[in-house]
Amino acid sequence: MVIGDRYELDDLPLGQGGMGAVYGGHDRHLDRRVAVKLLHMRGLGSPDEELERRFIREARILARLEHPGAPVLYDFGTHEQRLFQVMQFIEGVTVGDVVSEHGPLPVPWAAAIAAQAAAVLSAAHTLAICHRDLKPNNLMLCPDGSVKVLDFGLAMLREADFTGFTRIGQILGTPAYMAPEQIQRGLADPRSDLYALGCVLHEMLTGRQLFTGPTDYVVFEKQVKQAPPEIPGLPPELAELLGALLEKKPDQRPADAVELYERLQPLAVDLPLLPGFLTTAPSPGRMYARMVGRVLSN
Repeated sequence: MVIGDRYELDDLPLGQGGMGAVYGGHDRHLDRRVAVKLLHMRGLGSPDEELERRFIREARILARLEHPGAPVLYDFGTHEQRLFQVMQFIEGVTVGDVVSEHGPLPVPWAAAIAAQAAAVLSAAHTLAICHRDLKPNNLMLCPDGSVKVLDFGLAMLREADFTGFTRIGQILGTPAYMAPEQIQRGLADPRSDLYALGCVLHEMLTGRQLFTGPTDYVVFEKQVKQAPPEIPGLPPELAELLGALLEKKPDQRPADAVELYERLQPLAVDLPLLPGFLTTAPSPGRMYARMVGRVLSN
């Protein structure tokens, strides 16, 4: 399939979500690999107005969020009544797949991945953007060790009123990573994203989801009421930080993503190899970031 008279899509999607399917593709005009997200259609080929509004909002958020840890939005348009986004194609594997194949990650790697995600959240929160659906499958570990935060389909701009985007009785998000206030009141703020990242961090350190159950409602109940189990053998500072991230009350969590990054950074040292996931070749992006860090620290 060719859309927009220039984007040639692969036959099979790379993945599917609640709003649409993501395909690998080729931009014929600029001769480059791209990722194309196509909005799902409702029955009889008609568009879903709520999904359309959320899809447009996601595109505007991506256009607003300029950060190396978030995908770049190249284009946006309509093909046969279906909205589409054209984005940077990102090579890598999701953190969910890394944990599934590797099992619990070494502390330095779990800290490094969470710290990079916190840096992206810091940029988003500065722009009044809450992600609202942070989870291992929305974090991409690239071959050079960098992390990209994906799928801003449920993200919201806090200064705007988007209550009309949610159907009555509908709770948006992934239960295993939703903060108690999202479940109880349908409200999310930057500290809700920090709770979700705490759930991801716990999963990276243990190799399993923090709260599970036979139904979403069982998981909701655990998120709201059940204390997270302690992980034996963690450095005390990491155990304390993880406990703070998973506090049920938002005001008892770290103040913001910057504080979280600063507390994770000392733990992300002497990273061991992750065979099969990373390349040992020099990374121009990492070289550039390392020098920027030196310049700004002087």
